[in-house]
Amino acid sequence: MQHPTRFDGRHVVFFSWRDTRNPEGGGAELYLEKIAAGLVERGARVTVFCAAHAGAPPDEVVDGIRFVRRGSKMGVYGRGLLALARRAFGRVDAVVDVQNGLPFFTRLLTRKPVVVLVHHVHREQWPVVYPGLTGRVGWWIESRLAPRLYARCQYVAVSQATADELVGLGVDRDRIAIVHNGTDPALPTTAVRRTAPAVCTVGRLVPHKQVEHAIDACARLGPEFPGLRLTVAGSGWWDQELRQHARATTPEGAVTFEGHVSERRKQEIYAESWVMALPSLKEGWGLVVGEAGMHGTPTVAYRSAGGTRESIEHGDSGLLVDDFEEFVAGLRSLLADERLRERLSVGARSMSHRFTWGHAQGSFAHVLSVAMAGSSEHSEDPDET
Repeated sequence: MQHPTRFDGRHVVFFSWRDTRNPEGGGAELYLEKIAAGLVERGARVTVFCAAHAGAPPDEVVDGIRFVRRGSKMGVYGRGLLALARRAFGRVDAVVDVQNGLPFFTRLLTRKPVVVLVHHVHREQWPVVYPGLTGRVGWWIESRLAPRLYARCQYVAVSQATADELVGLGVDRDRIAIVHNGTDPALPTTAVRRTAPAVCTVGRLVPHKQVEHAIDACARLGPEFPGLRLTVAGSGWWDQELRQHARATTPEGAVTFEGHVSERRKQEIYAESWVMALPSLKEGWGLVVGEAGMHGTPTVAYRSAGGTRESIEHGDSGLLVDDFEEFVAGLRSLLADERLRERLSVGARSMSHRFTWGHAQGSFAHVLSVAMAGSSEHSEDPDET
């Protein structure tokens, strides 16, 4: 297959705090690896530097992508800089600095082109995940220091909402390219819609995903819809708190926690559910929206999450709401109105086919190629980074 953009062996290094095999990995990591695979197809050598974890070896090559795993959840940042300083990756032709709240500060140690990949801005998340001084320092780094450090770098945002927030932090709009997520084709499954009302929520179990809202909404709606079940798929450090909350607020058996599930089981959950609840505080895009849409399962989500305003067409492929009461009302309307549910099901399936990984890979490759071609920050020294 011929690609308009070719990299002919040039080496691109991604710095990311996680990969998809990490127990805490999610949509951002899937995006990274899909984009990395697209670069490999176009002739690039690709290295992904990320945190070490028990689920994978320190070094391996998967589908042509070299993974180097070092350091802990926070220690990965220092280990990444040290590896770059020591030229541990060999010749580096470009860097993709994945900023999940904190950047890797790669701009300090390389003269090669740096592309900053941002899924969303963490203004709302810092005080939730790291209350107090830690969160304030994190937000200062993300909102004040990083835009200055990467002032001349190309940015990639996964949605217009994220691009607008970056502009609000001082990033020049003309340095931001938007490359949306794609959606994988649905795996074949024999699963069918449950006869009793069924809601699912899929994603990492961490506070800012606000899974409690889905639990509370279903507790509120349970008396109106006999047999209503909520399936929670995903894992994370907030798991036990959510289980305790469910036990305290819902009847036994009303909420099922399936933990980390296989890709096939995830697809079955989408296919079985009448509607997906996405009460997340912030989403750069909302990868699960398209995944559910592939099965004709519409989503109810918060408009203020940002990227949901682009992954969901309100009233056509799902519903966008502004607060918890509207969240409950949105779920109620979809559970109660079969005609509305079927109409949004058609829209959700149609919407999911608009965004492909092939298009995302081509767009990112073009942005990276332009950044590399236009950069004056290069050297004839093959070892210089």
